[in-house]
Amino acid sequence: AQKGLEVALTDLQSAWNNVQHHTEEISSERLLVRRGQAFNITLYFRNRGFQPGLDNVIFMAETEDSVYLDSEPQRQEYVVNDYGFIYQGNKNWIRPCPWNYGQFEENIIDICLELLDKSLNFQTDPATDCALRGSPVYISRVVCAMINSNDDNGVLNGNWSENYLDGINPAEWTGSVAILKQWHATGCQPVRYGQCWVFAAIMCTVMRCLGIPTRVITNFDSGHDTDGNLIIDEYYDSTGRILENKKKDTVWNFHVWNECWMARKDLPPGYGGWQVLDATPQETSNGLYCCGPASVRAIKEGEVDLNYDTAFAFSMVNADCMSWLVYGGKEQKIHRETNTVGNFISTKSIQSNERDDITENYKYIEGSPQERQVFLKALQKLRAGRSEDPHHASTSMPLSEDSLRRLHMPSLQPSDVVQVSLKFQLLAPPHMGQDISFVLLALNMSFQFKDLKVNLSAQSLLHDGSPLLAFWQDTAFITLSPEEAKTHSCRIPYSQYSQYLSTDKLIRISALGEEKSSPEKILVDKIITLAYPGIIINVLGAAIVNQPLSIQVLFSNPLSEYVEDCVLTVEGSGLFKKQQRVLIGILKPQHRASITLETVPFKSGQRQIQANLRSNKFKDIKGYRNVYVDLRL
Repeated sequence: AQKGLEVALTDLQSAWNNVQHHTEEISSERLLVRRGQAFNITLYFRNRGFQPGLDNVIFMAETEDSVYLDSEPQRQEYVVNDYGFIYQGNKNWIRPCPWNYGQFEENIIDICLELLDKSLNFQTDPATDCALRGSPVYISRVVCAMINSNDDNGVLNGNWSENYLDGINPAEWTGSVAILKQWHATGCQPVRYGQCWVFAAIMCTVMRCLGIPTRVITNFDSGHDTDGNLIIDEYYDSTGRILENKKKDTVWNFHVWNECWMARKDLPPGYGGWQVLDATPQETSNGLYCCGPASVRAIKEGEVDLNYDTAFAFSMVNADCMSWLVYGGKEQKIHRETNTVGNFISTKSIQSNERDDITENYKYIEGSPQERQVFLKALQKLRAGRSEDPHHASTSMPLSEDSLRRLHMPSLQPSDVVQVSLKFQLLAPPHMGQDISFVLLALNMSFQFKDLKVNLSAQSLLHDGSPLLAFWQDTAFITLSPEEAKTHSCRIPYSQYSQYLSTDKLIRISALGEEKSSPEKILVDKIITLAYPGIIINVLGAAIVNQPLSIQVLFSNPLSEYVEDCVLTVEGSGLFKKQQRVLIGILKPQHRASITLETVPFKSGQRQIQANLRSNKFKDIKGYRNVYVDLRL
């Protein structure tokens, strides 16, 4: 009988396979293959040649692709693209923040695998954890909990205190690679500090690196409803100033999370596709700080009892807002808004630098019958869920016919009752370092005379809705003839707001108006984000792999005062081996400067350079430039 074959050498054909599997940017030395796609290996035998018909080689590898996305442009954007934009600001002024995801940079794959091994799941039961790693639902929950450090040695420490002296201000980061490498280099000590967009960006890097299609989503006016009643209560004083909230219900000016694409065999049919995952530590889920995966379609349909955390995700885009006036120890209801939460839900477009508005994936048109029906369905499911929960038994009230009718009908706003409308209008775009000029427009919609007293105030906000001190107040007495409109002009000088600003550069101006003959009060506000002139980046000459390239960076101090401790950071996957830090020192008032950096691009294709300038007075003057790198001259 002929001797069996002895394998002398196995050639995994890593370089060839990795190109076919779009992993050549990670490595050409190790085999990295994607699920559901063929690959080649060559076996060399020691004792004799392979004889077809006589010899059999059986190779078993079974994979099922539960994260398969059938559009090639979508795969390019959501798996392969290593840069993007994260939208910030407020709904009146949406600003793209450039970001270097860098999922194919050196060592990132190993850091992502280390992250899985550092999870509580692996530490407690390695065998079960490894057996479940083929499930995107499982992996996404593990990664989500590992991005924040609330339960474990996660990647990032969250900080919303405005005190970042022992770390880096979240607004300064421009990419994920520096954060993941620092976490790895310090023996998995959480990196200080992150806020929502940094958590979401790191999650995007890790998930794209692991081959799961992922995108970063921004929701403007995002609800954080802590008690699950789909109502966010906001409290105001008699000047219209927003008060620190006892219940911690808040509306974030913007909040950032992820969507990952996957099949959901654990849910009824039709709920696969994009899933919300929110790595920002807000509420616990099964005892851990992670949120999701919650099916986007389930959120749209109000199916809030489907796994995981769908009710919380639903409230972020759908909660109603109730305003209360607090004075003399009493609370007076001002009005209920059904359409303030969940606006301009945004993500980067496929293969372009434009913004995609995906609000319709999350909800029916505001004010439409379907939208109110879905809200009611969600509310009833939540109340049914609560009545089974002994902790909540006392609060479960059946929905009466009257409350159902009230929810269906848009409620009368105070301005309809008083028949006066108030509105703010900016006279010029608000630039950092300049005075803010605006008017209050008052319109009498009735045939009677109206006597108004209006209290105006301005205060800084954090992007999570937390109010800071009020720093400006004004009172206006306005008399309106029938159907008359009048304006009241206001100006807030830079010297008055400069020391009160948060890093988020958000100012909330508000007016609380009352008319002599009516007890109703009218509350209006406007959120302003102060803008900086951005950094300008010029690429000097053609960009070619392994050829020197000069990059010019132009920046300025936008303020009319000296700024100190200026640091410019520049990075870009495939262009710079690591983040470049340039110490600039002091910049004179309004001073413009330029520096030129030399680099050697080491990857071809579409690339992006991201830059940030920080000082003791501002933290996040950003800029970016897309560059196409050719393989040869």
